[in-house]
Amino acid sequence: MLKISLDKLDKLFDAISASQALYIPVDRKDGAAEYKKYESGMKLSSSLNTVRSAKDFFFPQIENLVDFKMEGKNIEVVDVREESEDFVIFGVRACDARSFTILDKVFLADPVDSFYKNRREHGTVVTMACTRPAETCFCGTFGIDAAAPEEGDAACYSDGENLFIEAHNGKGQKFIDSVSSLLEEGDTSKLESVRSKTREILKKLPLANLTTDNFGGDKLNEYFNSDKWGELSESCLGCGTCTFVCPTCQCYDIKDFDTGHGIKRFRCWDSCMYSDFTKMAHGNPRLTQLERFRQRFMHKLVYFPANNNGEFGCVGCGRCLSKCPISMNIVKVMKALEVK
Repeated sequence: MLKISLDKLDKLFDAISASQALYIPVDRKDGAAEYKKYESGMKLSSSLNTVRSAKDFFFPQIENLVDFKMEGKNIEVVDVREESEDFVIFGVRACDARSFTILDKVFLADPVDSFYKNRREHGTVVTMACTRPAETCFCGTFGIDAAAPEEGDAACYSDGENLFIEAHNGKGQKFIDSVSSLLEEGDTSKLESVRSKTREILKKLPLANLTTDNFGGDKLNEYFNSDKWGELSESCLGCGTCTFVCPTCQCYDIKDFDTGHGIKRFRCWDSCMYSDFTKMAHGNPRLTQLERFRQRFMHKLVYFPANNNGEFGCVGCGRCLSKCPISMNIVKVMKALEVK
């Protein structure tokens, strides 16, 4: 496996950014990490994960879809789509990398979302194996190995002294070839020890034994009609924080904005936790917070796997556990529903 010394990361990033846009997780002033477009001198964050996932690069929070120019009774439709620039997202964790496969099943299914497809084709995902998983992590519940990410185009591993890189597909190999002059063959013996230690930590985490054995498409009626939703949703604020930090949530709204010179039609993230999410001309089929709360978790644990060969709509990143203001999350829902 090829490697580069960790003290030469700046040279690696400079080389990547010389030919295409590079985004890396960096620390904010408050200590939290977020993705930023690389500029010379930036330091890679050592945080476990970013506050918001890398989902934004393929499914941005707000994007313009089409413009309309109006002159009297004449309406001109303006296609605003542009070919995306090539870019690299570096340091994506295994959980977030898995989330892209879930989003692909939504946006690349017929009819294909051309905006999403364009970004996916131009983006290269370089993952970073975890070495210090947190107590909120439960990616193993969904078959994800944080110590050896399987998704993404290329994967990186650190042994504390060097960064090892391997390709997962042709796009990943092209990425490695573009910086090959900075890489050299490395001994991975120490790396295997790091992976083993990470997996030992994962086994000892509070949620290590959480399973999806009692969930899936065949549980629709049983869980939909459960009398536990009332108590579970009772304190939910309906703030939508969980949906906005979630790497797999894909709900959106489409709105028109009158600029005074025409109309801009744009797409923006929405949340099934909001009271007007399903509001239509005739009314709203989900009038209570209980119904909205149930929809979110039924989709993750029942509806999505029912329509996607058993794949769940969660990757165990733990963001909802750490960000919910009332400490309600998918783990508590799973544990409550499992109790007969």
